[in-house]
Amino acid sequence: MIQSILELRHLRTLAALRDSGSVSRAAELLNLTQSALSHQLRLLEEQYGAPLFERKSVPIQFSPAGLRLLQLADGLLPRVSEAERDIARLAQGMTGQLRIAVECHTCFDWLMPAIDEFRRRWPEVELDIVSGFHADPVELLRGRRADLAIVSERDAAEPVHYFPLFRFEIVALLAQGHPLEARPHLTPRDFIGQTLITYPVPDDMLDIMRKVLTPRGINPTRRTAELTIVILQLVASRRGLAALPRWAVQSYLDRDYVVPKPIGKSGLSGELFAACPPSLASQPFMEDFVVIVRESSFLNLRGIELL
Repeated sequence: MIQSILELRHLRTLAALRDSGSVSRAAELLNLTQSALSHQLRLLEEQYGAPLFERKSVPIQFSPAGLRLLQLADGLLPRVSEAERDIARLAQGMTGQLRIAVECHTCFDWLMPAIDEFRRRWPEVELDIVSGFHADPVELLRGRRADLAIVSERDAAEPVHYFPLFRFEIVALLAQGHPLEARPHLTPRDFIGQTLITYPVPDDMLDIMRKVLTPRGINPTRRTAELTIVILQLVASRRGLAALPRWAVQSYLDRDYVVPKPIGKSGLSGELFAACPPSLASQPFMEDFVVIVRESSFLNLRGIELL
């Protein structure tokens, strides 16, 4: 009998390679170094004496051997995950609830696919969205009115557990033909005399204010809007500038609806975390929800970097 070297991690690597489209992105998704992932693939190819995919193809083209292993991965990995969830249910009685609060106006766009997948995997866990926008969702955790909060900063003084999610670029948005369009990037002084269009939230929740403008004493004229599309319409109509996550406006950038500009030479970035009470952090359904959110976001949002 041939001794197989095939392990579940190899199948997960091939599935991640297909889903992410490149070795580097697959390594990031699996929290591996690119060299470690490449080493896994070389071992498999040496074992089977055949290439698994075309190295220079975009998108990746799998060989017949690679496709056969992907077929095995697609049949086996979901069954393994299902069995592990069943064992967790048997061991811990995994009924309960997961009430989610967000402080981010744009979070629902990427959060909903993850919520749908979670419902499929954990139908016995009652999942709900705490309605309304919350300037301090962690306060809801303290008051036991929410079980998980999506937040943009970690506060070591808070008695909560933080799961890192992802980092993303924040870009300035200008109207087509704006006088600042020729600039390679915007500086803080470029916002002087401009109208800054934002969501109606405190300045300490806006990265552009907290990290860039306020430290330099710059406080531009403000206009607010609840919806991202309204902010973009105002920008396109030359009513002011905005600073939003690139992933939140990418579909509009693809249509040249507005013009994106980096903020500062090195750009401006934001981060998102999932916060929950320490008592829930090790619950299998909570850990699985975070995994789903990270994977779904990485595969569907352009330009993000997993934390």
